[in-house]
Amino acid sequence: MHLRRFRADIAGAAAVEFALLAPVMIVMYFGMAELTQAMMAQRRVSHTGSTIGDLVAQASALTPADISDFFSVGSVIVSPFPTAQLSMRVTSITADANDVATVDWSEGSNMAPMAKGAVVTPPADALVANQSVIEADVSYVYNSPVNYVIPSPITFANTYYLRPRISNQVTCATC
Repeated sequence: MHLRRFRADIAGAAAVEFALLAPVMIVMYFGMAELTQAMMAQRRVSHTGSTIGDLVAQASALTPADISDFFSVGSVIVSPFPTAQLSMRVTSITADANDVATVDWSEGSNMAPMAKGAVVTPPADALVANQSVIEADVSYVYNSPVNYVIPSPITFANTYYLRPRISNQVTCATC
């Protein structure tokens, strides 16, 4: 008799259903929020790399102060995310008649510059013999503010190759 009454009583069914579904829905909500933040950070890092490379490629001659300004622009693009984990580097690479690519100059912010004269291997379609290209590298370590669904840091990194626009090569005398 008591068992029949218990099965027929549905007064607390909604509360029980809510108690079972609420934790799952809350985890999904915070997971989507964390995933969205990570995607926004990745897009900003990508945009930073293409922008600093594009700014360098638009010049014919630069100074370290110009490049420092470009790195400042990159930091502004990444904000409001913390910029302490942002690393940027721009490098001018030239291929000789034998298609050997070497570094002309390189400057970095939180990333070591490439050694002048070092032989590098850009992608085959990025550089041809007797030409120059600007390589822009950017890296960012993203730490989720919640650390619930994404508990460990994620590193976003991109490399862009852009041809100089005004001259055959972008020079930097004191770099």
